[in-house]
Order: sequence, then C-alpha cells, then structure tokens
Amino acid sequence: MAKTQPIIVIKRVSGHGGHHGGAWKVAYADFVTALMALFIVLWLMGSSEQVKKSVAGYFNDPKGTGKLMGSTMSGTGEGMSATTTDQLQKLKDKLEEEIKARKELEKLSKQIEITITPEGLRIELIEGKDSTFYELGSAKLSASGQELLALLAAELKTLPNSLLIEGHTDATPYSGDTSYSNWDLSADRANSARRLLQQDGVRSDQVTQVRGYADQMLRVKNNPTDPSNRRVSILVKNDNESVPTLSATGIVDGTTPLPIIAKGAAPAKGGAKTPDAQPTTGPATKPPASPAAAPSSKSATGTRAARPGLMDRFKAMLPGTKK
Repeated sequence: MAKTQPIIVIKRVSGHGGHHGGAWKVAYADFVTALMALFIVLWLMGSSEQVKKSVAGYFNDPKGTGKLMGSTMSGTGEGMSATTTDQLQKLKDKLEEEIKARKELEKLSKQIEITITPEGLRIELIEGKDSTFYELGSAKLSASGQELLALLAAELKTLPNSLLIEGHTDATPYSGDTSYSNWDLSADRANSARRLLQQDGVRSDQVTQVRGYADQMLRVKNNPTDPSNRRVSILVKNDNESVPTLSATGIVDGTTPLPIIAKGAAPAKGGAKTPDAQPTTGPATKPPASPAAAPSSKSATGTRAARPGLMDRFKAMLPGTKK
C-alpha cells in the first residue's frame, strides 16, 4: 500500500511589520495637535488684553449674532465701564422699587424682567397666559401695559442713552389670513410701545431702532408656544454702543444714467405718464431738462450728447475699430 504524502501548508505574512506599520501616524498626529495647542496658548499669554477679549468673545458667541442683533439674553459684546454699570444699576434699582410701590404693577413683577448686560439695561415685558400687557393677538396695549410704559417713560426720558425696542411672539400662527403674520404683530407691538413712550416724554431721536423678530428668537426654545415667548424688550444702550448712520448720497448723486424714453414711446404700465410724453394737439414743445439726468459732455454746438454705454466703449477698444 502506497504511503500518503503529507500536506505541506506554506503561510506567508503579508504587509509590513515593525516601524513600517501605520500606528505611528496616529501618535504623531496627536503630538502635532498638542504642540499646536501649546503654541496657541503661548501666543495668547503674550498678546494684549484687547486680543484676549476678542478671542474670548468669539468663543462665547462664534456666530456674532449677539452683537449684530443686540438681542442675547446673557448679553454679548463689548464690556462696559464701571461708571456706566453703576448708573444702570441705580436705574434698575429705582425702576424695581417704583414697580413694587404700585399695587397694580406689583402683581406683575414676575412678568417684568430687568437685567444688566454688556449692551446696556434690558427691560422685558413678558406676556402671561391672560395677555398681561397686550390684548390677545393685537398690538393694543392693556391698561397695565399703558401704566407700566408711562412709568418707564418718566425715567427713560431723563437719560441721554438711546433706546432700542424689540417685539417678539411665540410660534403659534397668527391666523389663517396670510396678509398678517407674527412678523407684523411683533413689529406693531414694538411700534405701539414706542408711540406711548414718546407720547409720555421720550425724545423723538432717543429711540434709534424698532425691531420685530416674530418667533425667531424664542425665550423658551424647547416650548415654542409658551406664552413667555411673547414679549416686548426695551434696551437702554450703554455709552459704548454707537448707532450706525446710513447715507443715501451715493444713490441720489450717483453717475448711473437714467433710462431715456424716446418720444412717441408707449407709456409705462399702469397708465403713468413718462417725462417725455407730448400732447397730441398743438405745436410740439421741447421737454424741460431733467435735473436727475446723468452728467454728459457737451458737443461743439452746445447740445448735450448721449453718454456712450459700456458695450460701445468696449467695442471702441477692439483693434481695427475706428474711433
């Protein structure tokens, strides 16, 4: 009987071993990350206070929404001086004392929140289930809302600080009518508060901004329909806050030429008359020169020549074109 040949199995080790493996890459990446963090810490330690505050402010509010919109609860942005903080603290204490002194408003003290933030003194009138300061679904102030705003106006009108008024609603849809929404309601409530404040003595130039946020900045984010999301906020801005100024000079005095409508052209839609429209009877009269016409060079005869357009100037620059 023939002997069975033994089966020989040859095992081959694939891949690289020892220092040719990939585990060192992870350790090296961790080392480089830790080294970079060390360099950042050393750089911050040697930086100025302004740089440190800027870096800290970024990590507190990475998107920068607090300073842009002026509406964070905690208040982010530039710090206030000790003098400004003391003044706002005195105003806060005085308002709280006057509110407690009035029996009609003392019951609503939980609905009135006054806090000091780096932006200034924030006074929030928070609605309750029974529509505390405004009638339900309306921008009309209730009796308690009018009394409280009159009290605030008596104090705010004596301050040099500018005021910012914000309106907020909850996420409940206003109604089935698409012509009026929470955006309109929040803006109307803020405007209603502004009108009453100015009626009671607040200067017309003291209120610099009126904003309506609808339900975009909820107070109770985990419950969008909570009544406390409906509120009006009055911000007494600190002295460090500057009000941006907008100028329309660049639009009014711009050099963009107005469209020229040829004589006899059809009038614009809606039946509006064009500046160059001529009467159908009688001798033709020359239309008066428009003061808003774009500046153009005069020809030798003294008449104004039409200013060449962008495409005309581009064609004139092509080779072989007569100038």
